[in-house]
Amino acid sequence: MRDDSQKEHEHDTKSRPGHRLRSEHRERLCRLGFADAEEMLAKARIVAQIGRIIQAWKLTQVQAAELLGIDQPKVPALLRGHFKGYSQERLIGFLTRLGMDAEIVVRTRRRRWQTGGTVSVVIA
Repeated sequence: MRDDSQKEHEHDTKSRPGHRLRSEHRERLCRLGFADAEEMLAKARIVAQIGRIIQAWKLTQVQAAELLGIDQPKVPALLRGHFKGYSQERLIGFLTRLGMDAEIVVRTRRRRWQTGGTVSVVIA
């Protein structure tokens, strides 16, 4: 039998498009033993946006590397998901180097039963 917190969480994920998928990814990463699942998902969303910009601007790897301030071989590695050595701050810096504005929003947690805060990235 489900308790009220599970019902509340289930309702919340159904009410926001895309949130259920992120929740499933987070749960899968946690089951695989990744304690930093939230951070990994946030980084993945940032890297995905970097990839979309590079593709939209039709940048070569050399051009992208120059704009991002990294070596050319690191560009395809980053876009293939090898971002563990990059901090969120550095990845956000890549977005700003690509002409994007980044905004960090801090708010109280949404659910009273939640023990800690969460990290999420919203691309507008």
